Amino acid sequence: MLDPLDKWAFTYDQGMRARKLFAAVVLAALDDAIADDKKYGNGEETIARWARSRDGREVLTCAGIEPTERVVEGLKRFVRNGVRTSVALSREEMERRAEAA
Repeated sequence: MLDPLDKWAFTYDQGMRARKLFAAVVLAALDDAIADDKKYGNGEETIARWARSRDGREVLTCAGIEPTERVVEGLKRFVRNGVRTSVALSREEMERRAEAA
């Protein structure tokens, strides 16, 4: 039988897994917007429209991101840079940016 502390730890762990899953959805939306920006030139509008939509706000909230206008501007800026999320989160890219600064 699980004691209350074990139940809390299990519930917290499940919540963090769900948050990571929703964060992955946000990263996928960013990658899709970057692809749209390269192909059609409308990536910033795409990510802004998604982030302001009901579904986008819900996903951002579940990922632990407050769906504010400041966040929307940050997502647009990320798309404007045009660096895919897998590259932006890689160690090599972080080291390259540190050297450039």
